[in-house]
Amino acid sequence: MIIIGFSNKTSLILPKILCRNFKHCVVIVPHKNNLIMYQFVRRGNVAKINISNQSIGQLRRFGWTFVYLPYDIAHNFNPYSARTCVDMAKSALKIKNIFIQTPDSLYRHII
Repeated sequence: MIIIGFSNKTSLILPKILCRNFKHCVVIVPHKNNLIMYQFVRRGNVAKINISNQSIGQLRRFGWTFVYLPYDIAHNFNPYSARTCVDMAKSALKIKNIFIQTPDSLYRHII
């Protein structure tokens, strides 16, 4: 199972201009008894954060939207080689569509 989280908040200028509804996305994968969230910070810098189901509930209260997908994560998933948060999510989901460049378009594609 893969969980993709979408947020409408960001501190970066370019997503504020280009993205309408969702401006950031994260990849959450199960690991042993808890979940690991891959938070894209900038190119080559991805924060790996341990979270729980309770943390997802707290993020949901702050406006995050989560999509639960029944897929397995890609075997060659390397979040540190991604250029954007959407690129990281696409590599986790094995999506090769070059027209998906914003979190909004990724959300519309997986829903």
